[in-house]
Amino acid sequence: MTEASTKHKSTETINRNHLHRMMDELLEIADVRLGGDRPWDIRLLVDGVPERVFAQGNLGLGESYMNGAWECDRLDELFDRILRARLDRHVKPLRLMFHSLRAKLLNRQTSRQAWEVGEAHYDLGNDFYTAMLDPRMTYTCGYWADAKNLAEAQEAKLDMICHKLRLEPGMRVLDIGCGWGSFMAYAAEHYGVECVGVTVSKEQTAWATERYADLPLEFRLQDYRSINERFDRIASVGMFEHVGRKNHRSYMEVAHRCLADDGLFLLHTIGKNRRKSTTDPWIDRYIFPNGELPSIGQIGDACDELFVVEDLHNFGADYDNTLMAWHANFEQAWPHFEDELGQRFHRMWRYYLLSCAGAFRARDLQLWQWVLSKDGVRGGYQRPEGPR
Repeated sequence: MTEASTKHKSTETINRNHLHRMMDELLEIADVRLGGDRPWDIRLLVDGVPERVFAQGNLGLGESYMNGAWECDRLDELFDRILRARLDRHVKPLRLMFHSLRAKLLNRQTSRQAWEVGEAHYDLGNDFYTAMLDPRMTYTCGYWADAKNLAEAQEAKLDMICHKLRLEPGMRVLDIGCGWGSFMAYAAEHYGVECVGVTVSKEQTAWATERYADLPLEFRLQDYRSINERFDRIASVGMFEHVGRKNHRSYMEVAHRCLADDGLFLLHTIGKNRRKSTTDPWIDRYIFPNGELPSIGQIGDACDELFVVEDLHNFGADYDNTLMAWHANFEQAWPHFEDELGQRFHRMWRYYLLSCAGAFRARDLQLWQWVLSKDGVRGGYQRPEGPR
């Protein structure tokens, strides 16, 4: 070995040790230890994890986990601690500056790009989602106030939406981003309405059309921007996260033109606490391409002069229970999908569900239901107390 190569290797070792100490000190703020034996501690299995974290932030952390470079018994508890300590604000890699600028300057949710998330995420397979979700295939936050399990939490949420919308028999309802049709079916079965739902997922459209052939429901493979019909009520449950800040106003204009003058519009969406933050790069690459969480101010800006905000309800803490229930179902069903999807997918999906559970537990993410009207409900709007 030459003197130059020896010096180079020595420098690499010094840098590696320095980054290891930096990561150790940073994690200590969140009461997380490298090599510790508590459920939320991190065990490094190969070299290079600190280097990737400081170079790429959560993208490097998540990819390292997917590749088996580190382990943690309770990822949900790890991320709860990391995010409560706001460690994500301490690591700002220069390599991610392009990701941040692209998210701020470009419209990544155009009518052409909007279909990408359907193909990449929602078309993963109906059998897969059947195994993970509740019997109604509801892929949004449940309402756990009086629920004992996932199915009860989802039915309570669906009934709460129907109450908030003041549904009555014979009404025509639009569901923007209808998923597998759980809200539409529940509303038709229990409140006697007819519904039209739009989604960018072929798998969702085919599954829902077949399952609910006996109900007055129409499922369309359609981008929301092309809807131009009148409805008595509108619901959008877990779709606004794919709209993007460049399109928030256009989305609200579509809802405004489609809503009857005396109608109500319920918007159910995950939200972020900081207006100027950008999409997590790992989530963007591996889970929800082109997604972008709104802030409460951005939604308010988009509603300006279009809607009166009648009610705003935050039950984001309930997403922790929902995600943990999905994770339990996923792990139980995993042997049926292992050969098809492989170990790297298993670690990716576990990281997705549990890191998000930790984020909601830390109150770093929120879940809002907005009730909107065009001109204000005469006499005022009263939020229903609970399921009927």
